[in-house]
Amino acid sequence: MDEVFKELFGLYEETPVLIAAYDGFDRLRYANKAFRAAYFIAPDETPLWADLMRRNHQAGRGTVIHAADFEEWLRSTQSRRGKIGFRAFETDLFDGRWLWMTETMQANGWMLCIASDITGLRARSRAVRQDRDLAIKASYTDELTGVANRRFVMARIEDMLQRADAGRGCLAVLDIDGFKAINDRFGHQVGDQILCDFTVKVHGLVQRTHCFGRVGGEEFVLVMPGTSIAEAALIVERMLVVVRQSRPLVERPDFGYTFSAGIAACQDGDIALSLYSRADNALYCAKMAGRNCIQLDGSDSDQSAASG
Repeated sequence: MDEVFKELFGLYEETPVLIAAYDGFDRLRYANKAFRAAYFIAPDETPLWADLMRRNHQAGRGTVIHAADFEEWLRSTQSRRGKIGFRAFETDLFDGRWLWMTETMQANGWMLCIASDITGLRARSRAVRQDRDLAIKASYTDELTGVANRRFVMARIEDMLQRADAGRGCLAVLDIDGFKAINDRFGHQVGDQILCDFTVKVHGLVQRTHCFGRVGGEEFVLVMPGTSIAEAALIVERMLVVVRQSRPLVERPDFGYTFSAGIAACQDGDIALSLYSRADNALYCAKMAGRNCIQLDGSDSDQSAASG
């Protein structure tokens, strides 16, 4: 069997098709010669996908990124990357090649990426397909913050409920505390700054297999498949700490803000709306408990994960 695997990897190394595998933390674990050459990766390197994209963008090589703000593009892309079982899209490289890339997810969070060179396709039809891909991206993206929107997030809740290990999935509803007062006092432009700051702070702690998005106003959700309610509480608690420490307004260095969260675990018979409703009720309890804390669905005060 070892000889068979050696033969397969030998074929992978020599094929012009780009092949790579990422683990559940989005760290590159395997890349064949064609992939390493296209993305400037040394044979012994295992970079995170985000770091790989960032360094190539700064060097003007690898994937051509059509965005004025790279970090906003990265955040938006990560909101969709690895969130569904299979994804296919087209992308262009600085060396002039045009690739058809597929991403296939495994239940354990590993991702297989395969890309084929389709440069020979007519440029006119390529432009039409690129416009189509941009339209699809826009339909799943919150315009202000760049993360997933309600449509994409609700679909990921349905996906989680259909998984074989759905009993280990959780949903968190996050809501910025006193947001109306912030808008009333400082204006909607500052309110938008707070929403974007919140997105950046929270997104930096979101796992690759989880999905974070804005569902409206100052309310966000975090879909956590394969996660127990105790694990979910620890994840959101870290987010509470990071947001609590944020000082997003340069002109008001003492200004800070917080958020509250409700968390519910998947139950037999749940649909997206029932799970969302229970997490939303837990959020209401967190608000009633004084805000700046977490409440778990169906738990008493001794079991809640309130912040200190």
